Amino acid sequence: MKQTVDYKYLNFTQLSAIDSWSTYAILGKRLMYTNKYPFVEIGKFLKRNKTQVKIQNGVIYKRPTIKMNAKGITLRDEVDGINIGTKNQFRIKEGQFLLSKIDARNGAFGVVPKELDNGIITGNFWTFDVDYSKINPVYLTLLTGTKEFQKLSQSASVGTTNRNYLQEKLFLDFKIPLPSLAEQEAIVKAYQTKIQHAQNLEQQAQNLEQEIEKYLDDILGIKINNKKKITKGLQKVDYKLIDKWTLDDIFNKNIIQSEKYRLVKISELCSLITDGTHQTPKYFNEGVVFLSAKNVTQQTIDWDNIKYVSKEAHNEYCKRVKPEVNDILLAKNGTTGVAALVDREMEFSIYVSLALLKPIKDKVLPEFLLNLINSNFVKTQFNSRLIGIGVPNLHLGEIRNTLVPLPTMNIQIEITKQISIYKSNINNIKSKVETLKHQAEQEFEQAIFN
Repeated sequence: MKQTVDYKYLNFTQLSAIDSWSTYAILGKRLMYTNKYPFVEIGKFLKRNKTQVKIQNGVIYKRPTIKMNAKGITLRDEVDGINIGTKNQFRIKEGQFLLSKIDARNGAFGVVPKELDNGIITGNFWTFDVDYSKINPVYLTLLTGTKEFQKLSQSASVGTTNRNYLQEKLFLDFKIPLPSLAEQEAIVKAYQTKIQHAQNLEQQAQNLEQEIEKYLDDILGIKINNKKKITKGLQKVDYKLIDKWTLDDIFNKNIIQSEKYRLVKISELCSLITDGTHQTPKYFNEGVVFLSAKNVTQQTIDWDNIKYVSKEAHNEYCKRVKPEVNDILLAKNGTTGVAALVDREMEFSIYVSLALLKPIKDKVLPEFLLNLINSNFVKTQFNSRLIGIGVPNLHLGEIRNTLVPLPTMNIQIEITKQISIYKSNINNIKSKVETLKHQAEQEFEQAIFN
């Protein structure tokens, strides 16, 4: 028997209840704030500030970026006034509340940090003075970072398509739960206690990562000549001694040495070093997995945020290179120099932003080579050989010529096991960090939401 589904096409509301012609304002006011605390209009503690500034040539101005989803405000750039087209702008100060009137509905707001004090904004941004005798600055930051506050901003935005502008009066008239300052401070303290614990654990994880580097340097006898200074003035170099036109190579800077093992080029340890297709792919909602440098950022492959290409395109791309388990993928740009091991049997192809290395398994353990590539002494070599302006690129020739120490297979196994223990501990700590951060956010939201 065919199932039927009932749809509700019409919703009714009283005309007297309509503040503005915004669907969010009409239908979306079911905000989930708690009734434990008194509700106060936002306008009681936020006051619009319109301090104008005339942009002057020869003066350097700081400009902000407001991240979506209440991810904070950061310094976008510092630019000479001669390069700023809009000469009439507005001044912002540390501690003010800043938002984008276009993207406030997407969480583009936050508190101005110290590094942006005396910055400038255009008329598409609004800044408000905050009465901190009524609201704790951290409480304000946390509250505005919640999904409920983002809903509130959506309900105060009016317009069509992607040009929904925030309506100032609607926004300032909204009421939010505002505990006493003492209660706010207690809520904030509980949040900060967990966050501080998480930060302490993050430091532990960073210390362990540094221990990995020290362990590798010690057991492999690594030394890097990175302290040789290039003196000012005209210097002569024997032309026949120049292999490459880079300062590091000409002056023998960032040269790796090992006191224990023979150094070999990475190309001697791989049967193939190449990159993915140079063709611009056409993506589909489904098909064969297609990876780029965006999928290799944390020394593991991100199999969740993937794109797809057609089977026909995949087959064509695989004529150049076919990835297999235990191959190494290396980011040539973006997160340049970060490598990950292909850890599962899966049919996929790769873009030009990824290099693929096929280790010769009777010479080198794939996991060992991966650890070498992700080490600081290899990254030092990579960084000294990056080519390009804007988005530097690590060329295949530079990867092939990078030097690494080659111990016996037994030593490789021993080193790989030890680093695996380190990384397991690091991953456990990072898991605890994420749990603590989630708990801190959850407990804050439970304090002010139903």
